[in-house]
Amino acid sequence: MAAIRRRIASRTLAAGEKLPSIRKFARDRQVSPSTVVEAYDRLAAEGLIRSRPGSGFYVAGAPSPLALTEVEPKLDRAIDPLWVSRQSLDGGPEMLRPGCGWLPSAWMPIAAIRRAIRALAKADDAVLADYGVTRGSLALRRLLVRQFAAEGIEAGADQILLTTSGTRAIDLLCRFLLNPGDTVLVDDPCYFNFQALLRAHRAKIVSVPYTPTGPDIALFNAALAAHRPRLYVTNAALHNPTGATLAPQTAHRILTAAAAHDLTIIEDEIFADFEPEPSPRLAALDGLSRVIRIGSFSKTLSASIRCGYIVARPDWIEGLVDLQVATNFGGPSPVAAELVFGTLSDGSYRKHLSGLRSRLAKRRREIIGQLEGLGVRPWTLPRGGFYLWCRLPDGRDAAEVAKAALRERVVLAPGNAFSVTQSATDLMRFNVAQTNAQALRILGRSLR
Repeated sequence: MAAIRRRIASRTLAAGEKLPSIRKFARDRQVSPSTVVEAYDRLAAEGLIRSRPGSGFYVAGAPSPLALTEVEPKLDRAIDPLWVSRQSLDGGPEMLRPGCGWLPSAWMPIAAIRRAIRALAKADDAVLADYGVTRGSLALRRLLVRQFAAEGIEAGADQILLTTSGTRAIDLLCRFLLNPGDTVLVDDPCYFNFQALLRAHRAKIVSVPYTPTGPDIALFNAALAAHRPRLYVTNAALHNPTGATLAPQTAHRILTAAAAHDLTIIEDEIFADFEPEPSPRLAALDGLSRVIRIGSFSKTLSASIRCGYIVARPDWIEGLVDLQVATNFGGPSPVAAELVFGTLSDGSYRKHLSGLRSRLAKRRREIIGQLEGLGVRPWTLPRGGFYLWCRLPDGRDAAEVAKAALRERVVLAPGNAFSVTQSATDLMRFNVAQTNAQALRILGRSLR
């Protein structure tokens, strides 16, 4: 394979030119013909060469030059709702990511995932080769029913729809519930991808300031009266990016206002398992009447195994099933669902979560102390999770600090990426599990 690549790169073999026959190349390289067959097949799979039955193999085209803009951080990109995601996902392995939204792989239950993968190899052929059922794995949905019951959420397996991710869950709900131009209420600040998705669906976005106990209720009510939003999208447990926890009184007032204004609520509970004790759940208090719960397993299990869920009224689930079949021909891969089920039902998973909470609590204390040494102070002290929403010293512009750090291959999360009103100029979100001494040194230089 390397020999063929060298010939193509040096233009010894040009686009459209025929490669040596399998027998001739085997003689030239002093290898068996089967080795050459495998090499040619692999190069064809890469698209470098192509096969013409009965004729042989030919060069598919000239190699593309390396485009450095595809592998380097985009220093000139504006700070928008996709800025942190693009920089975090596209950075190379040497990139430091204190601004990203996931845990390091070393913090994840890799041993349990490997056990689930080995068990999956013995699964029925249909699991490995067929489409899945429209609602997703019944075994996984039943397991989720038991987990939700422990949180006070009564839902049957028929009220759960598995999706390819938590983001896909919101996308489906936007398709199902919104028309272009409809108004959607979000927190300010809020998870930046809420904004990106809503803009993709051409929704009008209205925001309400978020406090350490939830949205500002007076302004929440005023927004409902003035704008008549169709949806409110929020995190109740360990709010992203602030890490705040919804207070019981605030939760009741939200639901009272929602009933008065015919508001549907999407409650994203992707961080719920990080709480030491469950906080108020809008879905539990409401009984899934006008609240829809969504989530996924990317934060506690694996971001690589894509699987999320929607929990809602049975009649809404029926419509969402049809919509998911129309747009995705079903839910998550049966392979992904089986891996999630195998890992969640492994006796080690609860221990993993318990250890994760303790490890994160210790790490939060350490990072808070180190950030305070730089004059960076938390806006509130979270009960759990891996985010710290912090104010920079002396009113520093977080966007400028983030751009300076990016030049040294550190991805930070400036506040205005999360703010609809662009009112978080001197705020920044830190992932304590991804923040290390080197990242803090570069942050310190960027603050000067």
